[in-house]
Amino acid sequence: METTNKNLRNAITPQNALELLKEGNHRFVNNLKVNRNLLQQANDTSEGQHPFAVILSCIDSRTSAELIFDQGLGDILSIRIAGNILNEDILGSMEFGCKVAQSKIIVVLGHTNCGAVQGACDHIEMGNLTSLLTKIRPAVDAEQTVTVNRTSSNVEFVEKVAIINVKRTVKAITQRSPILKEMIENGQIDIVAGSHNITTGEVTFFQ
Repeated sequence: METTNKNLRNAITPQNALELLKEGNHRFVNNLKVNRNLLQQANDTSEGQHPFAVILSCIDSRTSAELIFDQGLGDILSIRIAGNILNEDILGSMEFGCKVAQSKIIVVLGHTNCGAVQGACDHIEMGNLTSLLTKIRPAVDAEQTVTVNRTSSNVEFVEKVAIINVKRTVKAITQRSPILKEMIENGQIDIVAGSHNITTGEVTFFQ
C-alpha cells in the first residue's frame, strides 16, 4: 500500500478519513492485513510526514492504533495515555496534528476492560496515578443507570463509564481548543469517539 504523501492526504476529506479507519479495522478484525514494506515507508517519510488522522488512545498493550486500524508508517499521529484522558499537552499535540500537519480527523478511542477506568471506578489512589484517575472520575459520577456494585467487578458498569469517558473527552476538546473547534465548524476536520473491543478487535464509533 502506498505511503500517505502530501497529495494523498490533501485529497482526503474528514469523512474519507473515517472510512479509511473503518476499512482498516475491518481488515484487522478479519486478519486481512495489508502487506506493507515498512522500511520503504520509513524511507518515503524520512523528509516529512503527512498523516491523515490523529488518534488519542489508551496505553493498554492491546490497543495499538496502528495495528487495529491497519495503518502504516506516516499514516496516523498516535497519542497514547492511560485512560485516553485529556490535558494541555495532548491538546497541543492535537492542534499540531490538525493545524500544522493537516490531519483530517481526531479519534478519541477507549476500549473494553480498561484498567484506568477500573481504577477510577474503585477510587484507587497510588502516587501520580491518583491525579490521572481523577480526570476519569467525572465519567464515573456521570454514569447513573447502574445503582448497585459501582466497582470494577461490575463489567457492565466499567464499560458504560468507558464510553462516557471518551464522549466527555470529545466534548472537552471542542470546549478547550478554539483552534480545533473552528476547524471542526469549518468542516476542515471531524472528531469522533470510539471504543475498541479487545476481545473481537472491532472498533465501534459514536457519532
